[in-house]
Amino acid sequence: MKTLKTILAIALVAAFTSVMAAADTLKIKTSAQCGDCKERIENKLNFTKGIKNAKLDLSTKIVTVIFDPSKIKSEEIKSVINKTGYDADEMPANEKTYNKLPKCCKKGGHE
Repeated sequence: MKTLKTILAIALVAAFTSVMAAADTLKIKTSAQCGDCKERIENKLNFTKGIKNAKLDLSTKIVTVIFDPSKIKSEEIKSVINKTGYDADEMPANEKTYNKLPKCCKKGGHE
């Protein structure tokens, strides 16, 4: 039984390692202002094909995205953020979507 547990543990580590080996990490500066922004951006990214995980640090306004580069490119990830109404590095937010954001989510709205 101990041998079976050891084999399963090794198999799980190998599977996890192979999944993570196919992933890249991208850090993107956003224009997020509040917890609603964080939730909106993370939800949109985490439900995008090719993205394994997205986490936004509100204190730095940087979202860290772990993704599969064979399924999605960094510019496409930035475009998802833009279409959600936020800046992504040098790419400005989609104006129409930005205008629909609550006041607290707009630039200067949470100061």
